[in-house]
Amino acid sequence: MASEYDVVVIGSGTGGYVAAIRAAQLGLRTAVVERAPVLGGTCLNWGCIPTKALLEHAHSLKIAQEWKEWGLTIGDAAGSIGLDMNQVQARKDKIVKGLTGGVEFLFKKNKIDWIKGSGRLAGKGKIEITDGARQTLTATKEIIVATGSTPRSIPGIEIDRKQIITSDEAIGLKAVPKSIVIMGSGAVGVEFASIFRRFGADVTIIELLPRLVPVEDEAVSAELERSFKKQGIKVLTGTKVTSAKAGSKGVDLEAQTPDGKTTKLNAEYLLVATGRGPVTSGLGAEDLGLRLERGYVHVDREFRTNIPGISAIGDVITFDQPGHQQLAHLSSAEGVALAERIAGKEFRPINYEQVPGCTYCDPEIGSVGLTEAKAKERGFDVQVGVFKFSVLGRARIANETEGFVKIVADKKYDEILGVHMIGPRSTELVAEATLALRLECTVEELMRTIHAHPTMSEAVGEAAHAVHGAAIHA
Repeated sequence: MASEYDVVVIGSGTGGYVAAIRAAQLGLRTAVVERAPVLGGTCLNWGCIPTKALLEHAHSLKIAQEWKEWGLTIGDAAGSIGLDMNQVQARKDKIVKGLTGGVEFLFKKNKIDWIKGSGRLAGKGKIEITDGARQTLTATKEIIVATGSTPRSIPGIEIDRKQIITSDEAIGLKAVPKSIVIMGSGAVGVEFASIFRRFGADVTIIELLPRLVPVEDEAVSAELERSFKKQGIKVLTGTKVTSAKAGSKGVDLEAQTPDGKTTKLNAEYLLVATGRGPVTSGLGAEDLGLRLERGYVHVDREFRTNIPGISAIGDVITFDQPGHQQLAHLSSAEGVALAERIAGKEFRPINYEQVPGCTYCDPEIGSVGLTEAKAKERGFDVQVGVFKFSVLGRARIANETEGFVKIVADKKYDEILGVHMIGPRSTELVAEATLALRLECTVEELMRTIHAHPTMSEAVGEAAHAVHGAAIHA
């Protein structure tokens, strides 16, 4: 392999590998430094893909458990539905292996060199490989830091990765927990709550803030809490875990409830899902003088750091513009934009208020743009339309009738400001909403767009009608 490239990317996650592929497509000699034994980073190996595989198993189990209603027949007389976790894990691993192998194929196709080892910034376009095949690489145009993030805990809670675990361990459990407490109700927390509850575990979810999925619209949070309680998931909001100790009888927890009282809990596992922190250890950032804020690499709107010739993207970055989220698809978009800028193309800045968010719990959540509360804070004269999935023929056919689509719009110009949905296929339906915001669509235009029948997408069209008080089926 060569030692000199136009671009060297440190990290092969959804930001790093996409940036590398786009750079190579544009004719830049490109290498990626990755210390893990596989490409793809957290998303492909320990995050997005394996968790969604488990969620798909949970959905299949849900259908199977309703076998009588669906007219299915079960071979044995008891008619019971079981779960083979070994097969679940084997299928999940097969999916992951296929996708990571696909990234490796794309590297070969685009003539990208995979340098196996850890990369350390050494100044003036130099990267030292500090393990594996020790060598020094040179990037004549740009070094891209795309080292991503890792699960983090909170003070006083020691993760032992055996009983007090993170999502990294949760995806690999060989047996369904009898009971599990989940700290944090962001995407990771509520997705694992859905998985383990459907698999048969006793699940308690604890959130420090007053509501579940606190970044979502308040109506979505309320609907999710209602659904979780209906499913038998215990929900403790406004509650702070003050201590957690692992022992022979599981994990003993103490938590302070909103009324100031202390409650005690015990579970086989405690899953800490309180967020993710940046991966910069061993990068040599401090020695080089790279500007860090709370461990994150500070960049400008074009992803440049304070050191010429070094840029950064993805979960590891922070910058003055608000709205940046730790999302795989956002990292990929940043990777494309940065590669094109390095190659001399026009830089197309990302509108961080038009980035879709998807949470794959049951029921699913999809959202883009401003919540109703945020729109009011901005001074908009807000009008809202809501349409429930339960009315739709397609939802009833699928026996998935929970949830709604909510459109937040500006009354003066009829502009769509945000779309928030919870219910069947919401993680797919949000794509239409994202395009509507991208094209500065009005409610009238969305309302006049014909939505095929019978589909879940009719809820989006009907919600647009509802903004103007003209929903047909409400």
